[in-house]
Amino acid sequence: MDRAWRFLTVHGLDVLIVVAALESAIGTALRTDAEAPHGTTLWIEMLVIAGLVLLLLARGRFPFAAPATFWIGVAAASFLDGRLISSQAGIFVAGLFAAVLLGSLRSGVQSRAGVVIVLVCAGLVVANVPTSTPGDLLFTPLIFVVGWVAGFALRERNRQAGDALERAERAERERETAARLAVAEERARMARELHDVVAHAMSVMVLQVGAVRHRMPASAERDALGNVEQAGRNALTEMRRLLGALRGGDDAPELAPHPGLGDLETLATDVRAAGLDVRLHLAGDPVPLPRALDLSAYRIVQEGLTNSLRHAQAAHADVTVDYALDRVRIEVRDDGHGGSPRRDAPTNGQGQGLIGIGERVKLYGGDMSTFTSSSGGFVLRASLPLGGDQA
Repeated sequence: MDRAWRFLTVHGLDVLIVVAALESAIGTALRTDAEAPHGTTLWIEMLVIAGLVLLLLARGRFPFAAPATFWIGVAAASFLDGRLISSQAGIFVAGLFAAVLLGSLRSGVQSRAGVVIVLVCAGLVVANVPTSTPGDLLFTPLIFVVGWVAGFALRERNRQAGDALERAERAERERETAARLAVAEERARMARELHDVVAHAMSVMVLQVGAVRHRMPASAERDALGNVEQAGRNALTEMRRLLGALRGGDDAPELAPHPGLGDLETLATDVRAAGLDVRLHLAGDPVPLPRALDLSAYRIVQEGLTNSLRHAQAAHADVTVDYALDRVRIEVRDDGHGGSPRRDAPTNGQGQGLIGIGERVKLYGGDMSTFTSSSGGFVLRASLPLGGDQA
């Protein structure tokens, strides 16, 4: 059944066209009026009427020519036999379908030419019927014009649907581009921050090696320490050179120490000043964190509160930091109900801050989730391991 349904969904109109062609041919053969054809003429008319209907199978490749040729053909056939066209229901249905096709053409010129063809050809067919009346000559073509109008309305709807689909695809491409930019910017920011952390540690090591070397008498060990000191200095130089490539032209060096979880109270105070009541909760015993990990944890909370500020109806936010044995867990939960961003809410330029935070979590092998709570509000959760791949 599923296969048959899929076939009818794709080829249903083609099946109906073939059925209409068969009905028209069989109906021609069963005619009993005084002008009914016989012998060779009957076979010719059966082939003609079936062939005219089957022309509509080519509507995909020839969207204008196929229905236009159908109408011109039926008008011409009506001159050979006045009742050939008007006596068959299948040809009537095919004529309506051809009128709809002409009305739905994207080209305005072709569509307007189509309504002229429909009116003229339908009028000729009715005029060639021996028993037609002036009323038939007036109202019958109008029936097919109604079909053309339906096709024209369908064209407008398809055009609007196509425009909407194009806008959706463009928005999706822009969203993907913005996400890639957010990831790249966050990675560059992490590289700059990690440079500061690693450079400080390396500077301390180089200074300590230099101090030990100067206290030692000349020996192979002192020369080895000199090589270590020189290698450290070279590494610091290369790191600064790479940092210069990562840092934009407008980026100034950060002279203040990088914040960490110990600075959450200051962050909360700033956010409260922006209009959001923030409450901090601490679980477990705080432990010293590596500087890079401590900074990333702070950035996660910062982005969570920034996101909370964007909820127009958010009044409160709860920040929970849970120190476990092997990881630190962070949760930022607000009571907002969505809506437009606040004017005083900080932004990250591209609106993709959570994507950038996800890169930080991925760097440390942690996990992160964001969702809307069943009781309302937005929740950001992150878990960062304290061991393993730490920077």
